[in-house]
Amino acid sequence: MKRVFVGSLPTSATEESVEALFSEFGKVRSLELIKDLFSGACKGFGFVEMEGHEARAAIAGLDGKSFEGNILNVKFEEPRGNKGRRGRR
Repeated sequence: MKRVFVGSLPTSATEESVEALFSEFGKVRSLELIKDLFSGACKGFGFVEMEGHEARAAIAGLDGKSFEGNILNVKFEEPRGNKGRRGRR
């Protein structure tokens, strides 16, 4: 199972619209849109989980494509790591 980052989503994006977009490339196992706490609108990014070969096909097919007027940024999720944080001592 691979987790894919999808960025540059419009604020009008819904779980249903993003799932329909990704389901062209395979079965969407899970989907998480990051939403504004107060308005409930999409903050412009989310995560989709798919099988590896399906995720690669979705990245190849959707990265740089237009979705509801926005150009999508689709790639494998990068490990968070300790960017900018001080390590424990």
